Amino acid sequence: MIDLCIDTSAGSSVAVMRDGEVVARGYEDNPRMHAEALTPLIEQARSEAGVAPGSWDRVLVGTGPAPFTGLRAGLITAKVIAKASGAQLHGIPSLAVLAKAHLGNEVGEVVTAMSDARRGEVYWAVYRNGEEGLEEVRPPYVGKTAEEQGRVVGPGVPVDVTVMPALVEEYLARGEDTPVQPLYLRRPDIHGA
Repeated sequence: MIDLCIDTSAGSSVAVMRDGEVVARGYEDNPRMHAEALTPLIEQARSEAGVAPGSWDRVLVGTGPAPFTGLRAGLITAKVIAKASGAQLHGIPSLAVLAKAHLGNEVGEVVTAMSDARRGEVYWAVYRNGEEGLEEVRPPYVGKTAEEQGRVVGPGVPVDVTVMPALVEEYLARGEDTPVQPLYLRRPDIHGA
């Protein structure tokens, strides 16, 4: 199984995974360069991994929450690659990915995942390790402060996309959908009247 993992909720993160193992990865931390950075990062990781173009089995993408433009760059890129290669396409909330990467293996462990929402606000959600994997305790929210529970991760921490395959498997095993729909918690910074 060859997975391409993408997240653009902060910077641009990509990883190529083969049977759950990291083969190649790339990251660009500039939160305003998604469109310019993402395709070269994917191509570099694909080449480094020795994967032929269009050989993806699955494309996994973070669905936010995140600022509008960066999130759209990741989602559209993932959709185009999946369509062109015939790969399965799965979306996972970016805060869930952040939480999964920072939780240990102890059942009941809790973490508050946060990312920069700009305008002096943060996106945040609370997750816990459950018997069947990651569980959402408090759904994603945007505000000036967070109602922190357990350990806090982010903002400013890159999203580790290498946990996406395991997280997708947990969701699917529980019969949960993995839609590729953007998770916007407010209107874009620039919008019409």
